Amino acid sequence: MGAGHVAKTILIHRTAVVSAAAAAILQATLIPVGALLNWATDTQKKRWLPQVADGTLLLTIATTEPAAGGHIGGIETTADRRGDEWVISGSKAHIGNSHLARAHLVIARTAGPGVPPSQALTAFLVEGDRKGLRVGGHKPGLGMHGFSAGHIGLDQVRVPDDNRIGEIGQGLAVAQSSSILYGRANLAAVSLGVHEAVVETTTSYLKRRPRYGGSLSDQPVVRDRIGEMESRLRASRTLVYQAVHLRDLGLSCDAELINAKYRGHAYAVRSVQDAMELHGAHSLSADYLQRLWRDIQYTYPPAGTGEVQRIQLAHTALSEDHIQWSERLPVEPAWTTATLTPA
Repeated sequence: MGAGHVAKTILIHRTAVVSAAAAAILQATLIPVGALLNWATDTQKKRWLPQVADGTLLLTIATTEPAAGGHIGGIETTADRRGDEWVISGSKAHIGNSHLARAHLVIARTAGPGVPPSQALTAFLVEGDRKGLRVGGHKPGLGMHGFSAGHIGLDQVRVPDDNRIGEIGQGLAVAQSSSILYGRANLAAVSLGVHEAVVETTTSYLKRRPRYGGSLSDQPVVRDRIGEMESRLRASRTLVYQAVHLRDLGLSCDAELINAKYRGHAYAVRSVQDAMELHGAHSLSADYLQRLWRDIQYTYPPAGTGEVQRIQLAHTALSEDHIQWSERLPVEPAWTTATLTPA
């Protein structure tokens, strides 16, 4: 559609107000979609993106590993060239949409020891029905019930070179650019939706709760807490929509995207804690509030923890030479052009 990043953010945000899990499913598949838009060939886009658009194909981005965690440079999954094919072996963990997706964007090591990560990794789109690919059994987590983030094993999985996304050695760039340009904003939008639901449910509860001839919401000490929650919510909304608006304009916005994810999560967590306290003992039996508390925990680790975001923001503050993906990769056009429409 070419509707832009603001439109995409609205979809994730408004969905998350009702269901963070449903929003997580949407945002998780849009990260590898971003990788395809920026790094795939026209032929590859024509092959896969129409299926994503009509809802028949969900994707994952399989970067995180059991031992390496989010440290991309520590990836141990390997891809060995065998003629026109690649043989991939390894293990991926905490992969969003693992049990729903029919294809996985796998980042694997294609160079030997001593080669820096910026040249050692390559991205491949691996269909879920390929021999040797196994998805671990679903294990319910703390929150986001309805969303899956599980384990993927690859045992001598063969894929053609036509499934390679980007050039050999560009895997780190594919993963990092997708995480910054898509993952940060997407997760900020999920946090924003949960945050908005927290404020709405809490204020509704306080207005209905009788106290001293009025309601709890009439009490100055309570209003002080409500005002702080509202301030955080408005700040979070401004941060994420400013960042994606800059992206739509084609302006440099890596730091804004990173900060929106970092602050959006942090502000939402503080407001959820305030909501728990304002509900008093009722919070211990209020299922809807407990769901929001559990769900917000899931927007911290993906696309980089708070520590990762602060380190990247420090690069900006110190004016250090660091890749600005929003400058290097221009805003993608609509893929539904004459050359890309399905045959």
